Amino acid sequence: MSMATRTDTQSPALHVPDSHDVIRVQGARENNLKDVSVEIPKRRLTVFTGVSGSGKSSLVFGTIAAESQRMINETYSAFVQGFMPTLARPEVDVLEGLTTAIIVDQERMGANSRSTVGTATDANAMLRIAFSRLGEPSAGPSSHYSFNLPAAGACPHCEGMGSVTDIDLTQLFDDSKSLAEGAITIPGYKVDGWWTVGIFIESGFLDPDKPIRKYTKKELHDFLHREPTKVKVNGVNLTYEGLIPKVRKSFLAKDREAMAPHIRAFVDRAVTFTACPECGGTRLNEAARASRIGGINIADACAMQISDLAVWVRGVDEPSVAPLLATLAQTLDSFVEIGLGYLSLDRPSGTLSGGEAQRVKMISHLGSSLTDVTYVFDEPTIGLHPHDIQRMNDLLLRLRDKGNTVLVVEHKPETIAIADHVVDLGPGAGTAGGTVCFEGTVEGLRASGTLTGRHLDDRAALKETVRTPAGRLAIRGATAHNLRDVDVDIPLGVLVVVTGVAGSGKSSLIDGSVSGRDGVVPIDQGTIRGSRRSNPATYTGLLDPIRKAFAKANGVKPALFSANSEGACPTCNGAGVIYTDLAMMAGVATTCEECEGKRFGAAVLVHHLGGRDISEVLAMSVTEAEGFFGAGEARTPAAHAILDRLADVGLGYLSLGQPLPTLSGGERQRLKLATHMAGKGGVYVLDEPTTGLHLANVEQLLGLLDRLVDSGTSVIVIEHHQAVMAHADWIIDLGPGAGHDGGRIVFEGTPADLVAARSTLTGEHLAAYVGT
Repeated sequence: MSMATRTDTQSPALHVPDSHDVIRVQGARENNLKDVSVEIPKRRLTVFTGVSGSGKSSLVFGTIAAESQRMINETYSAFVQGFMPTLARPEVDVLEGLTTAIIVDQERMGANSRSTVGTATDANAMLRIAFSRLGEPSAGPSSHYSFNLPAAGACPHCEGMGSVTDIDLTQLFDDSKSLAEGAITIPGYKVDGWWTVGIFIESGFLDPDKPIRKYTKKELHDFLHREPTKVKVNGVNLTYEGLIPKVRKSFLAKDREAMAPHIRAFVDRAVTFTACPECGGTRLNEAARASRIGGINIADACAMQISDLAVWVRGVDEPSVAPLLATLAQTLDSFVEIGLGYLSLDRPSGTLSGGEAQRVKMISHLGSSLTDVTYVFDEPTIGLHPHDIQRMNDLLLRLRDKGNTVLVVEHKPETIAIADHVVDLGPGAGTAGGTVCFEGTVEGLRASGTLTGRHLDDRAALKETVRTPAGRLAIRGATAHNLRDVDVDIPLGVLVVVTGVAGSGKSSLIDGSVSGRDGVVPIDQGTIRGSRRSNPATYTGLLDPIRKAFAKANGVKPALFSANSEGACPTCNGAGVIYTDLAMMAGVATTCEECEGKRFGAAVLVHHLGGRDISEVLAMSVTEAEGFFGAGEARTPAAHAILDRLADVGLGYLSLGQPLPTLSGGERQRLKLATHMAGKGGVYVLDEPTTGLHLANVEQLLGLLDRLVDSGTSVIVIEHHQAVMAHADWIIDLGPGAGHDGGRIVFEGTPADLVAARSTLTGEHLAAYVGT
């Protein structure tokens, strides 16, 4: 009774659920975060800014999104969790108010050759159902229109791959030698290897001392084509098979991008892929190809530009499947809406850029009925022309307005401008970052005096004088993908920017007609593959001269200074941590007590160079190591040269031993650039080098590009960033649109001429950017 009286006399209070209107983070310490505490408003659009490496991804992806996913996984039984990825709890004191997180990141889609844009979305599945209902003559149920199901819709000749392989035998073996003399030239095939050459020698089918060119017809068949046969080698039961099926299983069945560089080079050398003569590259069997709706078979439909396919689907008038066709048309419209209408459903998903892959992942979320979900985006404007950024902004706002929390890591001022709330991290990168410099509105950020705030309104001026070309690189009759018999001369000895809306043909022109030429060094957006044992020192080759310098100074072997070799801590095998498998529960990683996370054995750490042991050197930043190896007892010119290149691309803050998987997208891109700068190529081709770069870092990149050109290197940049366009000596603009609306050169000339003409979308946006 007294409770009721007391409640009646008080003012109305919020219900408990209504008070959970923020995501509260306290004491976040993931990677370089320094006890970060923030409150992020729900059902709002929050943009996280700061220089690359400042801690944005560590806060958004490594802390908030990771904990949300971990907690969702924990709602399943221990048995089910055993089949799911194990996620460790982030280093954070308090995380409150989390909702289900959906991550839409830049990770490229799987490069599996059976994966296409259509199979990666629901579009192919719906199209197959439509053809199984309406196709004449019918090929059967929907599975009979799928190229991924042998004995159903797949072409029997190529097994649904769409291409057949032709292997160059001269790249597999030297027929003038015998097996015992090392005739097999495939990487990893050693004469004394049981599983490789040894099984051929000991099989009993071949004479190991006879040159291959003198084999009889039967011996050559056994060597190259023999079907799997049980044999006993040195008392061990093994399976013998011919060299060609062995190569197909060990190399061609694997993802090319996951191969080691030397293996990939071998495959590129030894194998050619040609369209399957049986299905013409459509991947489908004869029955599926013969089934048509209004004269169009499913292969024709998948090969259409998606914007055209959407029109065709709407023209199919059949009440029995009207709801299905309406849903399919809506999905196809979503592609067009996010600027991907130029793709086709049969486009291999592995060929999509990071930006394209991210937008394809958005398709399933645009029509979702879910609300109160946290959507997490990693630079969604990557790969977008300024003309397309407004469209992406509209989509982000639409997700917010449905009642969702939208978290965006972004550098582009056009997207920062639409934020309801901004969290700016910094002030620097690496150990100089990891703190919150500003929280609040965009206007507050602009007036805050932080690095981001100071550069938010930066505008590059047009270059007053441009360089004179030293020659021309001629392209004639380029027809790759959507290019329309393009003729163009690319100036050499200058900074050339190739631009145009997404899908206009920029990459088709440069990758198809320039990148493969002698002396050309392409630096693309492909991700760096590496385990937690890989770091900037191993990736760049820096560790080799360092190990040699330590070995020479101490009179021991260089292998002793590798944590992946003889120098590894015996307890953790050089990992620095001990992984404990808890069966069906999430595994646990703890710092190795023996080496205290240093990765090296105690006997290694007694050896010094310039007063430092190898673990202390790997803990140095690039800038610190540059001074260390530049003078004094530790002076090592080979190491110093690599460190100079790392500093040149703005990675001076990076730790030499930082695991590659912890690097941000921008850091990985610049690490590749630094590595390629050691090449001897006369022409560098860069694919969107501003990816992941903060506004303040773009100026540094432009300085680096200038130094490359001034040193005699020709630089060709595929780029959308207006500051890079304004800084170019020559611009080649493709368009006017995307897909079959593009593929033509719409402008060639200086940036000033492009702005003056305003004849293209790029010209209009560049004019607005420079304020003319």
